[in-house]
Amino acid sequence: MTLSEYIDELRCKKVDVIGIGVSNRPLIRLLRSNGIEVTARDKTPRERLDCADELEAMGVSLVLGSDYLANLEGDVIFRSPGIRPDVPEFCEAVSRGAVLTSEMEAFFEVCPCPIIAVTGSDGKTTTTTVISEILKNAGKKVWIGGNIGTPLLDRAGEMKSEDYCVLELSSFQLMTIKKSPTVAVITNLSPNHLDWHRNMEEYLAAKINIFNNDPQPEKVVLNLDNDATRALISMVKSECLAFSRKSVPQNGFFCRDDVIYSKRGDCCEEIMSVGDIFIPGVHNVENYMAAFAATDGIASRAAMIKTAKEFRGVEHRIEFVRELNGIKLYNDSIASSPSRTTAGLRSFKQKVILIAGGKDKGVPFDSLGPEIVKHVKKLVVTGLTADKIRDAAINAGFMGEIISETDFDEAVKRAYGAAEKGDIVILSPACTSFDRFKNFAERGRHFKDIVMGLE
Repeated sequence: MTLSEYIDELRCKKVDVIGIGVSNRPLIRLLRSNGIEVTARDKTPRERLDCADELEAMGVSLVLGSDYLANLEGDVIFRSPGIRPDVPEFCEAVSRGAVLTSEMEAFFEVCPCPIIAVTGSDGKTTTTTVISEILKNAGKKVWIGGNIGTPLLDRAGEMKSEDYCVLELSSFQLMTIKKSPTVAVITNLSPNHLDWHRNMEEYLAAKINIFNNDPQPEKVVLNLDNDATRALISMVKSECLAFSRKSVPQNGFFCRDDVIYSKRGDCCEEIMSVGDIFIPGVHNVENYMAAFAATDGIASRAAMIKTAKEFRGVEHRIEFVRELNGIKLYNDSIASSPSRTTAGLRSFKQKVILIAGGKDKGVPFDSLGPEIVKHVKKLVVTGLTADKIRDAAINAGFMGEIISETDFDEAVKRAYGAAEKGDIVILSPACTSFDRFKNFAERGRHFKDIVMGLE
């Protein structure tokens, strides 16, 4: 089905769009530009919705506030992924014959090119981005979306059959997906989003839905080192490639003695040295092996190696910002918990100068203390949690210099000032940003602005 055919099917129907966030606004504009009757609903009150006047000028009916799901009358209901599909209002609407769908489900219906979809508990954003970069280096036209990039339904008409679409998909999006991508990748699975999912079983079922539709994908890529994903191999009826740092799969990619290999049956091929991957970290070796497996047979080895050597990483995720006077500075603002900061610290072979601190979200820092002892040369603490992080480091036996600085800008400058040629400075806060910034992205961008202004 083409996008125009899909739109034609909606022309004589009433449509409710639930959630007026960034992902659904292009959908609303697409529907209205084709003359479709749209009611947009959101729990945000009108005074806090920045696009209310614009939408009404387009002819969109608005239902806002706490009762935004009352009296659903649409023949087709597009839900935002953050809203469970089994809320009573949706169930009642479906019982009367309404179709419950989403922007992503509609895109799967109309996408004219192969889809490579990535999900997992960790690493999916980097893996998705690396896959897209490999395909670009192989000369392919690539569209990237899902949880990253822009919504793609309204762009489907521009896509060609020879293009590739690369999607990062959350468990929220996958719960109701009814079609499989061409290639499905699961990076790993561990307990996550259990404040939204009813239990771990439901979370896993949603993730597995990436390949468990009929027909299955042409290829499924799974992590052999993760217990939950390894257990899925027997469920895969199509080609399955595994990746592993700890063992050698029958078919897939593995790492031995800091070299990545490809294996198909008895045939083994050396791909590249781990040391040639630009972005540091063992977890990024796994991300690259997953991306290599996903693009195997589509992109050349040269495109894979070029990407690994040149791609500088996803913004705010151990992102290399600048080298100044022999000092390298990295932005890991995404690290809003001690576990994420631990992963960042373990990514480097030398001890680093760590900038940490922010808003406390009730997570203890006891586990971070020993990691600071092992991986940190000097510690700069700032924000509301500065004292807690400092105490955790001291209690674990940290003997290096600790710099306390209330002002964030000055903390960054003092970290650089404390560095010597050959040092690494990394912002990896272990806390949320809400004491000073709207989100981790704003914090990361501000950090980069400061770094680029250093002399």
